[in-house]
Amino acid sequence: MRWTVLDSPIGELSVGVDDVGICGVHFGPVEAAVPATALAELPAPDAAELATAVAELRAYFAGTLTEFGVPLSVRRGSAFERAVWTEMSKIPYGETRTYGEIASVVGDPGAARAVGVACNRNPIPVIVPCHRIVGAGGKLVGFGGGLPRKRQLLELEARVAFERAWT
Repeated sequence: MRWTVLDSPIGELSVGVDDVGICGVHFGPVEAAVPATALAELPAPDAAELATAVAELRAYFAGTLTEFGVPLSVRRGSAFERAVWTEMSKIPYGETRTYGEIASVVGDPGAARAVGVACNRNPIPVIVPCHRIVGAGGKLVGFGGGLPRKRQLLELEARVAFERAWT
């Protein structure tokens, strides 16, 4: 697995790639991560995957990308967690769902807390948008990157969605 780190409006993000695709996003630097400016020093397949992920993340934060296209590699997680991650990937840009709504969609309406745990275990935050899941009544609760980052991501998406709807 290879890692790169890039600056973003929500702080440094580390992005990891394996032989299948993007396998991790972490808030802050990961040991052995190379700066995004040094990707040319990595082996070609890894450098290309990481460069694509970096470019897409930069476009996302610039408000010009609303749907990621990088290949993902998710090799862990229970069947329930994978179902939650799949459902959160379906939440449209600029929209939110509650933990309870996701629990119902995956077949266990009483599992809102388990959905929260699955969100916390999401290996690819931002790209797999766990920030789009909120508490009942739209309350901002729980986010592995901290609530200020969750708020920033939701505000970015709301602003871009509004601008696109009115231009």
